Amino acid sequence: MAATISATLLDWYDRHARDLPWRAPPGTRAPEPYRVWLSEVMLQQTTVAAVKPYFAAFTARWPTVEALAAAPEEDVMAAWAGLGYYSRARNLVKCARVVAEMGGFPQSEKALRQLPGLGDYTAAAVAAIAFGRRAVVVDANVERVVARLFAIEEPLPAARKAIRAKTDAITPDERAGDFAQAMMDLGSSICTARDPKCLLCPLAEQCAGRKTDDPARLPVKAPKKAKPLRQGRAWWIEQEGSVWLVRREGTGMLSGMRALPDDGWSARGNGQGGPDGEPLGLVRHGFTHFDLELSVLRHDAPLGEGEWWALDQLDEAGLPTLFAKAARLALA
Repeated sequence: MAATISATLLDWYDRHARDLPWRAPPGTRAPEPYRVWLSEVMLQQTTVAAVKPYFAAFTARWPTVEALAAAPEEDVMAAWAGLGYYSRARNLVKCARVVAEMGGFPQSEKALRQLPGLGDYTAAAVAAIAFGRRAVVVDANVERVVARLFAIEEPLPAARKAIRAKTDAITPDERAGDFAQAMMDLGSSICTARDPKCLLCPLAEQCAGRKTDDPARLPVKAPKKAKPLRQGRAWWIEQEGSVWLVRREGTGMLSGMRALPDDGWSARGNGQGGPDGEPLGLVRHGFTHFDLELSVLRHDAPLGEGEWWALDQLDEAGLPTLFAKAARLALA
């Protein structure tokens, strides 16, 4: 059965592979490891549609891992602004510098896993797609396909061990990279989270989940915990066509990014107050582990160490999404 599944899926992929800027078409030379790695880091918890313009901008500005390694971290962080999960950008620079020092990416999954920011998934994806190594690649799409294909009833996250074992069982020795990408494409276009298109699925005959008459309920997910709500303040300080921006300190959330001055809100608690000002409105933003309500106030004097940034060039400041929202509110 495993051989039939992989052969059927690869045949489907040869005819239906998505055309993506970081991919090589089936049957052609593998893409450069740099492009595979960069795309996989960007795609973590982010949609393909959102990643495409960032990938194009990054590869135009830094076409090689050596070019990225030589870039100032603040420039990379600014270019990443809006893509979210900013620790990825910091690890991107760290990893690029290690790889440049090594003279290139290592080819084995084990060695790739030692690089900054590369977990099990990314290491396996780069090993399989860029170097043709047999590796078990399991992202959210693959997780969903396999849970349905084998009707794995155990709820997530406990089911991940069984899902990985089943993925390992059907991963072929040859074309493991194409197989991984085929599974991703199947999950994104056919075996979708809601309303799976079973009549179009090349694996419909082998799918145990389809035989349950309700494949969409798989994988079974544990109930989501309610996220805490944090509250904070930020200040819009404008003079003569410029706004006062600071650079966030430390190693925590949004560290190293340009931002509006704020009151020190964090994932652990609310902000610590600060000077009053003219209320401009409220910005709401969701982070992974908490939601934030940020009150935006107009103030008339600089707060903290920072710089004046021309309003007509604010798009070039690389503000993270939260503070870009606050800026749009103030400018409106």
